[in-house]
Amino acid sequence: MRPASPAAPAIARVRRRRRPSGEPPALPRQLRTSGRWWLGLSGVVLLAWLVVVVTGTIRYFDVVDTRVLQVFAGFRSPLGIDVARVTGSLAGEGALHAMWLTNVALLVVFRRWRHLFVWLGVVLVVVNVAAIMATTLQRPRPFEVELIGSWSGFAMPSLPMTVLAAFLVSTVYSLVPPGRTRTIGKWVVCGLIVVTALSRLYLAQDHPSGIVAGVVLGVAAPLAAFRLLTPNSVYPVRYSRGRPAHLDVSGERGDAIVRALQDQLGLLATDVTPFNLAGSGGSTPLKIAVKAHPSSGDCESCVFAKLYAITHVRSDRWYKLGRTLLYGRLEDEKPFHSVRRLVQYEDYILRLFWEASLPVPHPLGIVEITPEREYLLVTEFISGAQEAGDAEIDEAIIDQGLAAVRRMWDIGMAHRDIKPANLLVRDGELFLIDSAFAEVRPSPWRQAVDLANMMLVLALRTHAARVHARARRQFSDEEIAEAFAATRGLTMPTQLRRMLRQQAKQGRDLHADFLRLLPFQLPPVHIQRWTWRRFGLTVVTLAAAAAAVGAVVSVGLLGSPL
Repeated sequence: MRPASPAAPAIARVRRRRRPSGEPPALPRQLRTSGRWWLGLSGVVLLAWLVVVVTGTIRYFDVVDTRVLQVFAGFRSPLGIDVARVTGSLAGEGALHAMWLTNVALLVVFRRWRHLFVWLGVVLVVVNVAAIMATTLQRPRPFEVELIGSWSGFAMPSLPMTVLAAFLVSTVYSLVPPGRTRTIGKWVVCGLIVVTALSRLYLAQDHPSGIVAGVVLGVAAPLAAFRLLTPNSVYPVRYSRGRPAHLDVSGERGDAIVRALQDQLGLLATDVTPFNLAGSGGSTPLKIAVKAHPSSGDCESCVFAKLYAITHVRSDRWYKLGRTLLYGRLEDEKPFHSVRRLVQYEDYILRLFWEASLPVPHPLGIVEITPEREYLLVTEFISGAQEAGDAEIDEAIIDQGLAAVRRMWDIGMAHRDIKPANLLVRDGELFLIDSAFAEVRPSPWRQAVDLANMMLVLALRTHAARVHARARRQFSDEEIAEAFAATRGLTMPTQLRRMLRQQAKQGRDLHADFLRLLPFQLPPVHIQRWTWRRFGLTVVTLAAAAAAVGAVVSVGLLGSPL
């Protein structure tokens, strides 16, 4: 059954290395030096506030702050006051309200849901912490220097400066792509904060110590939250076309992959590049060049890898929730609770296929990039192969594809993602790849769908009558009729549906052709079954969506977090 290919690529191996306890992983979570400094400064601010509250020594700060404000007041002029009013308006309620709504709207439009939730959480935490600190200390506004402009509330820390700093830093990390653009954005934010702070000091609207405390809190919290909860390596901010599942493998992540492959599998990688991204929506497929074994006579060989991150686990949960809402309990799927479990399951399925002599790539192992966050599933690379949608399909290939489905039926499994991108043809041999959605002991309906999808894929490059004739050699008429009774639009992978629509525009309706070839047709299998569980999930989902929209709208109508 399995094609006569070597058990593993002719690749060189070196001694594997176990990571000692306490040593960071290949790609650790990074708060970086600046983040640690800002968190340290926020700790100093909180400690100073606690000391002042307990000892009542705020008068010492008042003396210093008053002297500083008197210096600024000495430079006042009518023109300077007008300029300060304009430059300080960024910390006003209207500007903060507009910034709040704009950020929420943009994050919703670009569907950066995790950034949105972190943004909202950071703002609410920072505002409430600053408000509690100010209310507890009850420090009044400057009174020995004439205060120009409107103000409200207590002054330690400065709530307007706290909110402004939190808004600006959150905007940079949630909307500005990393690299040179984000670096420029940080300097712009720094300039805006400095100008606004100077204007408020010029008008004596805040104490200098209150501004410093507010800026430190407003910068430290979002900086730490976005770096830890939305690291760019996992949740990139980008505006180029591409699927969110496809992660950047250059820079730090690329270096980490090379190191991890050598330490954990003994493979000497020389190049890591994305591969066939158009055919994958649930992971980042990679072609990795590795040093070849000296006996092969080549300098390099290749392995294939799929990079999984925690984002893929969350996507899998939403995917399965959607399927439950669409299909009820027909497949009784359960979501994965960690990326480790997801990778372990696919590796397990691949090894089951391999041991059952199915034509699948040889599994080489799992590589940990970041514990519980990123893993690599490594397999043999099928070099020189073409997708079934582009290759020549003869009777031998048709028989191999149908035999693969029959063998999966015999061992009680289903692939569940049979499409042109997952069927490779090389030198008259068919390979079945991407077992991420495969299932052990699936429903009979799912197994029947596998057969129909396999027949449709094989017919893309030949004729329905030819595929049907070969299928009758391995399956009964009843089994083929059941397959097409169970299969229609929603049960086909997206790529297969798209290619069938393209053929239909050219006058070839393959699905209808197969139905005409059947000796008899069975009633369609109903895939939308209502159960109490499905009804409850639907109600809860709609209620949660309505509550989320209502919360955002109400916040927008009532005003900013101030």
